[in-house]
Amino acid sequence: MTSPTVKLNSGHQMPLVGFGLWKVKNDTCADTVYNAIKTGYRLFDGACDYGNEVEAGQGVARAIKEKLVSRDELFIVSKLWNSFHDHDRVEPICQKQLNDWGIDHFDLYIVHFPISLKYVDPSVRYPPGFTFDGKKVVPGNATIQETWTAMESLVDKGLTKSIGISNFNGQLIMDLLRYAKIVPATLQIEHHPYLTQEGLVKLAQANDMAVTAYSSFGPQSFLELEMQRAKDTPLLFDNKTVKSIADKHGRSRAQVLLRWATQRNIAVIPKSNNQNRLLQNLDVTSFDLSKSELEEISGLNQHLRFNDPLNYGVDQPIYV
Repeated sequence: MTSPTVKLNSGHQMPLVGFGLWKVKNDTCADTVYNAIKTGYRLFDGACDYGNEVEAGQGVARAIKEKLVSRDELFIVSKLWNSFHDHDRVEPICQKQLNDWGIDHFDLYIVHFPISLKYVDPSVRYPPGFTFDGKKVVPGNATIQETWTAMESLVDKGLTKSIGISNFNGQLIMDLLRYAKIVPATLQIEHHPYLTQEGLVKLAQANDMAVTAYSSFGPQSFLELEMQRAKDTPLLFDNKTVKSIADKHGRSRAQVLLRWATQRNIAVIPKSNNQNRLLQNLDVTSFDLSKSELEEISGLNQHLRFNDPLNYGVDQPIYV
């Protein structure tokens, strides 16, 4: 079983369902990626900040070596971290990430946050995180336009097939579209029934950007981070509306939450270490929710965001 695809504005096909590598532990990452490929996953969503790209690449290399898949059948995503937004830093860090993965190009390379931070040499600390010295957040000087121009050059040089953005709001997108020679192929955002962001989704799709949802299960993704806001929020898996719809369709609650997104042409990148759930999460396009069921789930919206730098004690108020 593999996922259906969506055609990006760059002309390339992207799987609608992928595997997210955020919080996948280093000691299990290679095996996790290998097993996900064996299960049918073809898109892997990584990032410099996740700190596991070497191990993810090892899993990919093993699968290719054993002829489970070819490189052309995979869709590998990575992201530019905040510390590397200066124009002359973008290509070198992208090349380092490619080397970590053991590949010669990304299928999609994304600006992780619309935040420029002071450069940290990878030989000093990698991934650098939000702080300059392990303690203090120091802003950088790069504009989004400077960074995006450098991103466009990565396409020209064949280091990535497509480029995209993540965690951008509507105003930033409208500004970027005024100078972009290459329109972002995708917008990746936190998206779940507690944070539907309908206006932002509409803006992106109207401008031919595919939308990818992360943290599709809402607070569930943030409990292991000991985030108080997540602890204080009822789990979507326990929501009576979600439970009722899942029971009606004979599907898991996770499948219903993922189908709520994919049925509206929003890609998803869940992860699981459980083989049964791996299969279930991949099988989220073979059934349809009714219009009223989609609306019921959307009606759970509380404008409740978890992945905000302020929630981690980082003074970068990008969502105020």
